[in-house]
Amino acid sequence: MPLARVLGVLIALPFALVLAATASAAQPLTPSGPAPTLSASMGKAAKADPVPGVTPPPQNPFMAPNPKNNVHNDAWMTDNYAQLSGPLGRAPEQFSTTIGRDCITLTFDSKGRLVGTCTDLSHGPALYLFDPQTLDTLAFLQLPYVPPPAGTNPATNTTGGAYFYLDNQDRAVVATADRQINVYAETDANGQAGFEQVASYDPTPCLPPDERMPSVLPDNQGRLWFIGRTHGTVGVLDPSTGKCNSIVLGEEIENSFAIAKDGAYIVSDTAQYKFRAGADLKPQVIWRATYRNDGQQKVGQFNAGSGTTPTLSWAGSQPSSTSKGPDYVSITDNADPLDVVVYRTADKLQHGQKRVVCQVPVFSKGASADENSLISVGQSLIAENNAGYDLTQWNDQLGDGTQIGGNLGLVSSPGMMRIDVNPDGRGCKTVWTNNKVRTPSAVSKGDSANGLVYTYENLSDPSGADPWYWTAIDYRTGKIVWRQQAGYGGLFNNHYAGIALGKARGGNPTLYLGGIGGIMALRDG
Repeated sequence: MPLARVLGVLIALPFALVLAATASAAQPLTPSGPAPTLSASMGKAAKADPVPGVTPPPQNPFMAPNPKNNVHNDAWMTDNYAQLSGPLGRAPEQFSTTIGRDCITLTFDSKGRLVGTCTDLSHGPALYLFDPQTLDTLAFLQLPYVPPPAGTNPATNTTGGAYFYLDNQDRAVVATADRQINVYAETDANGQAGFEQVASYDPTPCLPPDERMPSVLPDNQGRLWFIGRTHGTVGVLDPSTGKCNSIVLGEEIENSFAIAKDGAYIVSDTAQYKFRAGADLKPQVIWRATYRNDGQQKVGQFNAGSGTTPTLSWAGSQPSSTSKGPDYVSITDNADPLDVVVYRTADKLQHGQKRVVCQVPVFSKGASADENSLISVGQSLIAENNAGYDLTQWNDQLGDGTQIGGNLGLVSSPGMMRIDVNPDGRGCKTVWTNNKVRTPSAVSKGDSANGLVYTYENLSDPSGADPWYWTAIDYRTGKIVWRQQAGYGGLFNNHYAGIALGKARGGNPTLYLGGIGGIMALRDG
């Protein structure tokens, strides 16, 4: 079956829908296929049980406040909310909006509004501004679009704007498909919100001719670090001069990366790196550690390498100073089954220390894949299993013959695990394994402010329906606390989008998640 037909919904919805009035009222997503027989609600509401001693990572001075500035919450890529307690499952309210694009990254500006990059296969990513209470579209701007190179799977293309960050002036900084780094500011003309490009930087002198960038992030000096996917370019650009420098690893980099006061942490399809920029902006390899790799691209992952953006964390429950750099960087490798691998970040190791703190197998041989960053909650790391998720193999009727991602019983392999680094830094232990939760591709989030982990599941229904559920898991035990059905049919498939937790002014904390048809949201009533 042709990929464009399978992903038809990403190109089938009229482009006029998003090009009409810049501001438009939210139109709920439409369920498709047979109605599920599974219960719409499972479990019961939780009681907030905060996890003590979890200190948020340091604030990058050039990014919007943590945890609102990128798909993984902060520059350390923790995917955790330490100060905002999300929905507990009490009389949950659900709402959505149809835009015909999948919003991979959702951030929040200083007014609490959602700023997202949302993409389809015909036009590529666009910038959106949404009302957090209603999901009304407040502003829209098409980003530059150049079709991905031949041979690139458009359903797993990480370049051109899927990743972006919101800076300390509410501006979206995007590595665009035309190989530029563009900065877009919010505008307000006669009460009408909008976007305008206010800066553009050209890194092409430091990129191979066919190299495209998945991600860009600022370091603590305001320099822009960027990466190239195909050839493994690692570059640094000084926005004050426009000058850049780079090195080419000859390895693929498909994930984003983490950045801290002491350097940039980047994973390729071969190794985990720590970099620091020299006086000439040239990235210097501080250390490099290869990881186990069986050379196979797992179903559910984008290449034959690590599927995780590196996650940084401290040793101990609370550091003596939040200006201190990270002690650990963690990824999953590409063994079979995968391992969670924790590395020491120090430039030079102390006598008797090894770079690898631990290497813990996760999930089952032949059914182990993770294309989403590990969640860091203090000393805990939480991994999810995406094995078996392949949008091109899923199928659902909209009723008009259009084929979209859906469920033919091919739900992904189950699994979520919590691994804790031992307090003395000597190894790790598995705290719990959940073999029931099925998270095909969501960037799940921890919430140490209430003791829950939020994910988004696709369950197999006896009727052949395609139900999608918001799911809350107990951080301490790994047990499912509650499930709430978001909808059914392919439009509700999140397809690698990240869960984001925000709070509208005067409203309840709300979970948001991009999907193939638009955005889904859930809050307590």
